[in-house]
Amino acid sequence: MKTKIKEYRKELKMTQEELADMVDVSRQTIVSLERGKYNPSLILAYKITKALKKEHIEDVFDLEA
Repeated sequence: MKTKIKEYRKELKMTQEELADMVDVSRQTIVSLERGKYNPSLILAYKITKALKKEHIEDVFDLEA
């Protein structure tokens, strides 16, 4: 699944570790998500979306890819 996590995280000057702490996952999970190697649960996708200050999951995750 393609995401804009890295792009939005960098806009907020947030590290992978900071984002991971905010959504209660490991930094490695964030790495895997940014590389498109891991599909998050709906709850995790929602938490990441809110942590990145976006309104809709579709703003962060490309559900078609």
